[in-house]
Amino acid sequence: MLVGGQGTRLRPLTESTAKPMLPVAGVPFIAHQLAIAAAAGVDHVVLATSYRAETFTEHFGSHAYGLDLSYSVEEAPLGTGGAIRHASSLLRGGPEDAVLILNGDILSGHDVRAQLAAHAAAGADVTLHLTEVEDPRAFGCVPTDAAGRVTAFLEKTPEPVTNRINAGCYVFRRRVLDAIPTGRPVSVERETFPGLLAEGAMVLGHVEQAYWLDLGTPAALVAASADLVRGVIASPAVPSAPGPALVDPAADVAADVVLTGGTAVGARCVIGSGAEVDGSLLRDGVTVGAGARLTRCAVGLGARIGEGTVLTDVVVGDGASVGAGVELRGGARVWTAARISDGAVRYG
Repeated sequence: MLVGGQGTRLRPLTESTAKPMLPVAGVPFIAHQLAIAAAAGVDHVVLATSYRAETFTEHFGSHAYGLDLSYSVEEAPLGTGGAIRHASSLLRGGPEDAVLILNGDILSGHDVRAQLAAHAAAGADVTLHLTEVEDPRAFGCVPTDAAGRVTAFLEKTPEPVTNRINAGCYVFRRRVLDAIPTGRPVSVERETFPGLLAEGAMVLGHVEQAYWLDLGTPAALVAASADLVRGVIASPAVPSAPGPALVDPAADVAADVVLTGGTAVGARCVIGSGAEVDGSLLRDGVTVGAGARLTRCAVGLGARIGEGTVLTDVVVGDGASVGAGVELRGGARVWTAARISDGAVRYG
């Protein structure tokens, strides 16, 4: 499982927390992937870590969700392929066994067991989950032939030949994975997969349309959390039944507060009378003043939101303070420990 990225697009949320450890529907995001892997029959996971590597071991230890966990720590960035190869020494099984690889920032509802079965049935060297998107121009695309074999890996282009893209879940035959070069950065997308095609290897595309979201931006992180809370996509790791909100038992929420849209409220949060929070993600220790209105926001550890403040599509960093009567909209970011005076207005 690839969990070493720094999550620069998610700043300021990732200034104190590794991207896969950010809370999504009440638990670290990676917990959903671990639970989904366990449900698919996986029993051992190697976490390929780098940025804030210690936080993974401190939280999960050596066992979680019925899985044995091992940790591979990169001292320097090795790319997707390099990270996979670096972690391979901790894998179990023989050279012909299947190894499931999950990207640590993708939330997917596709059938992992079906992908594993397709890989085995085809005798593939590598099997990629491919999903279809409405506008593939923002992605590299992956065309396949009539038999489902991948024919190319194409970079972003204004005129894609297919709307099928790499969805970030791979099944490798162990010996293929072990052939990735060591000791240097390697990209599976730009080097490993094209190289396999050039060698005539069997690279299968497993096409499945299911919920799929790349959590690389704050808006996507918030949306994923809300979808999990509401049950739009299921995860065994969500700590409650689907509903309009998930509230930690240690939070203090006034009786007339309105929580909707899959809002997740962390431990020790305090939300004052008359506040409305819709589709937002509040980390532990957040204070929301009376009458405030938050829509599709991500609010960091210990941040404070003043009375009557209106935030829409806003990211607030850890320990930041947004004064009373403030209005922020359109993707504004309040950086870690920043202070915004009462009555300020900002768009974007």
